Amino acid sequence: MAAGPGILSGNRVPHGTCLERTRCMPTAVFALLVLSGAALYFMTPDERAKLVRSAIAAVRDAFRATTHSSSSDDSFEEFLRARTGRPIVTPLLIALNVLVFTLMLVGHGALDDPQTLIEWGGNFAPRTTNGEWWRLVAAAFVHGGMLHLVATMAGLVTAGLVLERAIGRIAFATLYIAAALVAGVVSLWTTSPTTVSIGASGAIFGIYGLLLASVVWSVMSRPTLSVPLSVVKRLAAGAAVFFLYNLVTDYAGTASELAGLSTGFVGGLVVARGVTREKPKVRRAAMVMAATILIAIGAAIPLHGIVDVRPEIARIAAVEERTAGAYDVAVAQFRLGRMSAAKLVEVIDRSILPELQGMHAHLAALRGVTREQVPLVVAAKEYSQLREQSWRRRAEGLRRHSMSMLREADQTERAALDAFEKIRPAT
Repeated sequence: MAAGPGILSGNRVPHGTCLERTRCMPTAVFALLVLSGAALYFMTPDERAKLVRSAIAAVRDAFRATTHSSSSDDSFEEFLRARTGRPIVTPLLIALNVLVFTLMLVGHGALDDPQTLIEWGGNFAPRTTNGEWWRLVAAAFVHGGMLHLVATMAGLVTAGLVLERAIGRIAFATLYIAAALVAGVVSLWTTSPTTVSIGASGAIFGIYGLLLASVVWSVMSRPTLSVPLSVVKRLAAGAAVFFLYNLVTDYAGTASELAGLSTGFVGGLVVARGVTREKPKVRRAAMVMAATILIAIGAAIPLHGIVDVRPEIARIAAVEERTAGAYDVAVAQFRLGRMSAAKLVEVIDRSILPELQGMHAHLAALRGVTREQVPLVVAAKEYSQLREQSWRRRAEGLRRHSMSMLREADQTERAALDAFEKIRPAT
């Protein structure tokens, strides 16, 4: 049976961008703590006290600027209504995510089965980089569990309903897709090619990047309209669920999420400029999407043609089982006197060696093998060459009735099977 894509621990399958990856968040947090501790250590007591007072004052001023003004909840709602009527994109995104998840539940295949996730659009390098580039965005609508879906949608609904109305439907949808696209490409670069990336986390991190950019522009323009405390609480509640889920599952610092956050923030700086004075122009969103596509294409070109060699390794195992079985049957007939030595040679020459030669040709033609799978290919080629040599020596020994050549064939066969053991786990 061909080997399917790999996963790392089933309880990690529901997470937003991939099923197996390098955990960079703990390292980043540790480094940040070390640097912060060193900085505090070398400060004088007066400098540390001044830093604390400055931080408290900055937080207090920012909070007052966004939550306290003469504007009421009604005036903020009026501001949003004047920009965009009813939100459409956010409910549509939520509906699409829920619909796909529901169809996955009633469809065939388990949710934690990588093959099921691939069938529904998961980002899988050997498929994505061989012409199925649509998976970079489609994977943002695939979730591997109910908790995964709920956490990501909680992060989307609170921020999305406000931002969509503030900057406009087109700009909001553009940045959502742009963040999903960039996160998908970065996932291809930073995760194993045999893993499946799923979920909307990268895109939703992009929405929070957009929110951060909007806040930056709002503070810089000294708005007369402030965000009501009730809205801030709703945003905080949704963000808390989303970010807590990502922190608990140990993915909030991974490259793809950070790429989505950066895309949303940089794109937001372009799109949301002057957001408190006027509705952002559609052409800005078009510029951001065009730039994102160009960047994604440039980053994806070197990845074109990635292959997963495990199906080829599984095919090798099937050939070994089939050829060895065919020869065992022929040997049983030979021992019963129903087959001559010449017929045994024919079994090797006409049935076994052609299959091994075809297998060797397949291995030699492999392109796009990733660095982590190169040892598998090397071991497979070693096995293929040794196995072919063992069968040729066996055939020649049978022709010449040479026990020494048959013993050499047995030794070469043992060496071939030792090489085979190196690749067996991949099958």
